[in-house]
Amino acid sequence: MLVLASPIFAQIKHEEIVSKKLGETRSITISLPEYYTEDKDKKYPLIVLLDGEYLMDPFEGVLKYANYWDDLPEAIIVAIDESGQDQRKNDMHVSEVTSMPAESGEQFYQFIATELIPYIQKSYRISPFKVIAGHDATAGFINFFLYKDDPVFNGFICFSPELSKDMDVMLPEVVGKLKKPVFYYLATSGGDVEKLQKSTNALNESFKGVKSPNFRYFFENLGQASHYSLVTYGIPGALYSMFASYQPITTIEYKEKIVTLPSGYVDYLKQKYDVIEKDLGVPMRVRLNDFKAIEAAILKNTMYAELKDLASLARKNYPKTTIGEYYDGLYYEMTGELQKAKKTYLNSYTYDSIGDWTKDFMITKAEGLNTD
Repeated sequence: MLVLASPIFAQIKHEEIVSKKLGETRSITISLPEYYTEDKDKKYPLIVLLDGEYLMDPFEGVLKYANYWDDLPEAIIVAIDESGQDQRKNDMHVSEVTSMPAESGEQFYQFIATELIPYIQKSYRISPFKVIAGHDATAGFINFFLYKDDPVFNGFICFSPELSKDMDVMLPEVVGKLKKPVFYYLATSGGDVEKLQKSTNALNESFKGVKSPNFRYFFENLGQASHYSLVTYGIPGALYSMFASYQPITTIEYKEKIVTLPSGYVDYLKQKYDVIEKDLGVPMRVRLNDFKAIEAAILKNTMYAELKDLASLARKNYPKTTIGEYYDGLYYEMTGELQKAKKTYLNSYTYDSIGDWTKDFMITKAEGLNTD
């Protein structure tokens, strides 16, 4: 494919893709994470937006805000423009006989699956986790990707979907047979188009009967929002449902799931990040604040031996920094070996500071011990 692009260092890029499947040039807009060009090894989840001409801005805004607080990961957004004359109608064309994409609809389906996704994979550093989103007609259309045994996408965001014939029957069947985890968000509202509200609620009832552990389902009824405003209400919930495992340890999680454990606090932390890696397809370093949460649980429950495990995990995630020495020193301090604790804290002076574990902090810890 011939691609005409704006400069590679731009955060927002507008590209024209000459598609053999469509026999025409299509416009896409790509939003890259702020520091995309600085971290050459980092990979990002991909979010593909149909109706990109109006979905890009609200999706990008929510992602930027939530990422500022490290609640959602940075992601690469690819928005497909559907605003051309009859463009949306042609792209969403479905056969009245087979109830499947046909002619221009089949061509658009193939464009996404066999041209757009491979191009993005080749051109940008994306992780295996890929999400697609749409609104009414496009929300219904994206469900066809679920009909494949190995769906191209891991996440589906459907705002008030316009379902094709028999799709309400087919979807519960296909998601019940999923061989890998798929995240699915569905939304309607009291102010939605009556026909779409009815079919969406019916689909929700059908999905409730799906028992597959690979079907990660989330539904929202967004009050009295209109057919159009429900999108802006729903985007935060949709993104948080897609990336539920990504979030740092919250106060509620700490109180209800961690500090109540009799032991195994470090194992809990390891498993939490194993789930993130499994869901998003990329390894992720343990957040410094999550280390602090586990430290607090260990100290509260006087399970000091686990500080040694925490030190090992800290060194694995942040080698040659003070955090590993801190937890070793804290272990000795809590178990009464104050001389070893002091020596360990002081030895950390040769390591790099990280977060609140500065060299001055470590020296202060050592000097505060009464070793006489």
